[in-house]
Amino acid sequence: MTTTKKQISRFFNFSKSNLSQKFLLIGLVITLLFILLALFAPIFQSWGWLQNPKEFLSNPIHHPPSAKHLFGTSRLGYDVFSRTIFGAQAALQVVFLATALSMVVGVPLGMVSGYLGGKLDKTLLFLMDSIYTLPGLLLSVTLAFVVGRGIFNAAIAISIAYIPQYYRVVRNHTVSVKTEVYIEAAQAMGASTWIVLSRYLFFNVIQSVPVLFTLNAADAILVLGGLGFLGLGLPEDVPEWGYDLKQALEALPTGIWWTTLFPGLAMTIMVVGLSLLGEGLNEFVNPRLRRENRQ
Repeated sequence: MTTTKKQISRFFNFSKSNLSQKFLLIGLVITLLFILLALFAPIFQSWGWLQNPKEFLSNPIHHPPSAKHLFGTSRLGYDVFSRTIFGAQAALQVVFLATALSMVVGVPLGMVSGYLGGKLDKTLLFLMDSIYTLPGLLLSVTLAFVVGRGIFNAAIAISIAYIPQYYRVVRNHTVSVKTEVYIEAAQAMGASTWIVLSRYLFFNVIQSVPVLFTLNAADAILVLGGLGFLGLGLPEDVPEWGYDLKQALEALPTGIWWTTLFPGLAMTIMVVGLSLLGEGLNEFVNPRLRRENRQ
């Protein structure tokens, strides 16, 4: 516990030369901002994110950004600001489910495979390598055709591509840790496989999992945007950045630039924030990177 506190205090001892610390804070602020926007998204429901505001029912003309509609309105009168906020909510729901599902499957498989070895290890390695060689977006698109649209279905379609990453990282850590003295001592004392995995291995092989989680979350946002752009992500009545971008691109030649700019900008900022958060966490959990940056 004392060692962990020292590591945290040293890491957050800011210096001008350590950019990773600043990246971590910037990424954390951006991520928390989007989480707060998603949590308070219902406040903006009255702005007409799902239904056209009454003023547009008889004359659905688009309006540029103004004090009344911060991000303007679409050709059908939808408020772009409220749809962008609700798009963040949908993105976070899908991304969290997708990365959580892949982590829940990949981490245990990696631990069991690395600890037991043998034919099980070879079989799982072959299976995970086969999945990993496939492009993530192509695999997600294929699965989306099978499972259909929806928040949970989109999460399943996206999560499959990330399972091999968790598996390989945790498996490699398990292989290197299982030969440690304390593991051999536990085995000699008759500890079961479950006890060894849960008590002695788990907390020693998951250091990189938070890093993978944030980086995969950033990538999952782009994949979800791709699915939405192809019409395979969420239902049409759910605001989603990829689907809104698809609709906005059709209106772009007519001069309606704001319906493309703001959803695309929101997606970009959120991806950058999660990526910076992941890079900062990577340096925190990897002592070698901290030493290299100080040299």
